[in-house]
Amino acid sequence: MSENKVLATVKGKEITQQDVYAFLNQLDPQTAMQFQSPEGMIRIVDELVNQELFYLDAIENDFDQEEAFKIELEKMKENVLKQYAITKLLSGASATEEEIVKYYDDHKEYFQAPESVRASHILVKEEEKAQEVLKEIKEGLSFEEAASKYSVCPSKQNGGDLGEFTKGQMVPEFEEAAFNLEEGKLSDPVKTQFGYHLIKVQYKKEAGTSTLEEVRNQITQQVVGLKQQERYLKKAEELKNKYEVKINL
Repeated sequence: MSENKVLATVKGKEITQQDVYAFLNQLDPQTAMQFQSPEGMIRIVDELVNQELFYLDAIENDFDQEEAFKIELEKMKENVLKQYAITKLLSGASATEEEIVKYYDDHKEYFQAPESVRASHILVKEEEKAQEVLKEIKEGLSFEEAASKYSVCPSKQNGGDLGEFTKGQMVPEFEEAAFNLEEGKLSDPVKTQFGYHLIKVQYKKEAGTSTLEEVRNQITQQVVGLKQQERYLKKAEELKNKYEVKINL
């Protein structure tokens, strides 16, 4: 549906699909999920219509001229202006390549990576079925095709790929089999509480220090965050010296 599609009008004011998206984005994810249906969208449009009606009624009754409203408006203006000033101050902070490399070299102890594997699996309910699937793979059916065809795990949509994981993230029986398999090898059926798994290890990583490229984004965010903090505190100190400040504790 086009984001510009007009879903309702109130005295000529258009309510569009984009307005619905904006309303959803203001909600926490769990609440927003309750409106992810045609009926939910209708409820949101009804609410947006109601809000416009209350706005029109407020204007007609000169609520915007009342002193209480002006006080609330001024408070909101002050808060928005404070946040705008802070955002403007911090927005120029960035990390240079030299700073990123230096941070990495000075903090390598923070970038220790545990042993990990990347594995795919096929999950079925019965051992007999697992043996049948294993036989088909050995006879030429690709692991990915077999996963898509037989697995009852949602990972079947990705050929059974579970991504990269470390010890402690999988159930013990699965973890033991995966970490003991050689790269590219296929396991015999492995029983867990979920059923029977055929596991294939794509690659393994020994414990060690993450490379700079692996943690570049993390370091960049850290360096920028430190710069923003420094910039914020420095500016605050300058303003304390410029304007009269009294703290009574």
